[in-house]
Amino acid sequence: MYSSITAANQAVIERIRTARPHWVGVCPAQQAVPQLANGKKLLHAGPPLDWGAMTGPMRGACIGAAIFEGWAGSEAQALSLFDTGAVEFIPCHHVNAVGPMGGITSANMPVVKVKNLTHGNMAYCNLNEGIGKVMRFGAYDDEVQRRLHWMREVLAPVLNDILVQMEDGIDLGALMAQAITMGDEFHQRNIAASSLLMRMLATGIAQLPRDKNQLAEVLRFLSITDQFFLNLAMAYCKAAMDAGAAVKAGSIVTAMTRNGRDFGIRVSGLGERWFTAPVNTPQGLYFTGYSQQDANPDIGDSAITETLGIGGAAMVAAPGVTRFVGAGGVAAALATSEEMAEIYLEHNPLLQIPTWNFQGACLGLDVRRVVETGITPLINTGIAHRNPGVGQVGAGTVRAPLPCFEQALIALAETMNISG
Repeated sequence: MYSSITAANQAVIERIRTARPHWVGVCPAQQAVPQLANGKKLLHAGPPLDWGAMTGPMRGACIGAAIFEGWAGSEAQALSLFDTGAVEFIPCHHVNAVGPMGGITSANMPVVKVKNLTHGNMAYCNLNEGIGKVMRFGAYDDEVQRRLHWMREVLAPVLNDILVQMEDGIDLGALMAQAITMGDEFHQRNIAASSLLMRMLATGIAQLPRDKNQLAEVLRFLSITDQFFLNLAMAYCKAAMDAGAAVKAGSIVTAMTRNGRDFGIRVSGLGERWFTAPVNTPQGLYFTGYSQQDANPDIGDSAITETLGIGGAAMVAAPGVTRFVGAGGVAAALATSEEMAEIYLEHNPLLQIPTWNFQGACLGLDVRRVVETGITPLINTGIAHRNPGVGQVGAGTVRAPLPCFEQALIALAETMNISG
């Protein structure tokens, strides 16, 4: 169909560039993902794996989900459920979804609905719980359960009530274009986007015909949850990258994700095949009382941001993040983005970065360039404790492993009948 891999890559990038993902609603996960409606099933981050291979944070999140859904009344009952194989696991990426850290999403957890108005495809992600002791980082105690129930019963309905009043919902790209000029890179720093979103929603929320104490709770939660927009940014990126993947040709990486064991990528010309290698462990700064020895290996679907070309690739947009993740200062932020530009084919005109002389964020991660240069994507990430039940213990950066890119390039060459 395409005369060359260059032509195919241009087609992929054009679909990514012209995607217009809008946040159009919030609903129970089982409405967005019908597979969750019957039986005991959970979505998880990363390429496929089973219970026996899961690391501590994902196991903790599974326990939390089992208690939340009423499948188990205690940790012991939940462990028995999983140990006997009573629960089926599905990668989020297999059902048009993404999930941060463990990515564990159950039938009755609310998810954001994001629609790409240009190409019609949908993407989903669970709602952000805040930071610290939260389920996505593996915590599952009573505090976590209370928050999850409140999000289902109060937060999600309020947000959906506002969104359905808006024609076509909220244009996430337009909001992100503004937020990146205010210092966000949309993985570790989302405070500008979250604040802009709060400004867009607050008046409508206050006027809803609902219990005013509940509305006040929602407004307070949004006002203090600096990373609330992260999950929307992830769904935005998923919708855009899935649009590009529909070309089914070329060498553009369309997904990067981690499950605590394996780092997996997909490539536009290789369909839904996963190419995996063992994950690395993030390096960074830790909350008081924790250290590098407590860190879980790399985990989460949030690397979909770097797949698009933001997050770690756009570190120059948010130089303050480098201190937070222990990666230096302004010079380090610039150097990181300049290095990442070597493995992406183009720049994104929608997301212009003032501190990069208004150059657009990176766009079009090319598996060929990664292998040729040996430069692997740098990912900004939260750090989960390696044991279940603890939660987030720090933030840092991590590199994608080179072997999965090498495997994908070999497979791409084989499909094109190119011999080495």
